[in-house]
Amino acid sequence: MSGGGGSPVRSGPYRPDRSGPEESGVEQPGPEPGGPNLQQRRLRAMALIMVAVVVLAALPLYFGIRAATRDPVFNSLDRLDVPGWAAQERTDAISGSRWCLIDCRFRERTMTSERGTEETAQVYTAALTDAGWLPWDAELCPSQPVEGQYNCWTRDELTLDLWVRPPACSDDLLLQRPTVEPPSGESTDGGSADGESADSPPVTEAETCTGSVVSIKVRNAIGDDRMKPQPSTDPSLTGEDPDPVFTDDPLLDLEVEPS
Repeated sequence: MSGGGGSPVRSGPYRPDRSGPEESGVEQPGPEPGGPNLQQRRLRAMALIMVAVVVLAALPLYFGIRAATRDPVFNSLDRLDVPGWAAQERTDAISGSRWCLIDCRFRERTMTSERGTEETAQVYTAALTDAGWLPWDAELCPSQPVEGQYNCWTRDELTLDLWVRPPACSDDLLLQRPTVEPPSGESTDGGSADGESADSPPVTEAETCTGSVVSIKVRNAIGDDRMKPQPSTDPSLTGEDPDPVFTDDPLLDLEVEPS
């Protein structure tokens, strides 16, 4: 059926146009350059940036919390102006409450020194003086005789004990035994004494036991018993002890006759 002068009209159901983009003549957008690989690279870069930010922020936070929670006394001991040979193999120990709840805080640092007790003690004495510590002539400093050099110090509300002593190996009885030199004309390795076949003498154990040990003990002055008044032994307060031996006893002169 056709109208006057127009295109013919088809009768029947409507059928959509299923022609492709080439057939329809409409230009479709092409795929994004790089495709999925570009998106994966972007995600990886973002993940690396986030990890770097977390690490850079976590490290300062960790060290800040550590410095805030660490005992400030150890921080002040770290700043003592001592050479490296006098502060090796450092070990710290701590006990008690920082605010003296039940027990006051007790801090102890142990180190080793490559040199002898006298030289090491001089170095630490100068360092403590420069740090503001004052010598303290306490009655119980030390509480009992010890080997080496022992002295006490005070600063603000703290007390400090400095003990510089020989290493533990110096007490070894085997190292203290006398050495016997070989007879003249003989060497320890069986060679002649003229040095042609003899090597240098071996190093003994006594020669390797050198250096010293340093112990620093810091207490709160309020918890140090040496700061408190010590009990007095004045006889006027405690009285005199009775004489255990009886003298001028009339009963001692009596003689008992046998029956």
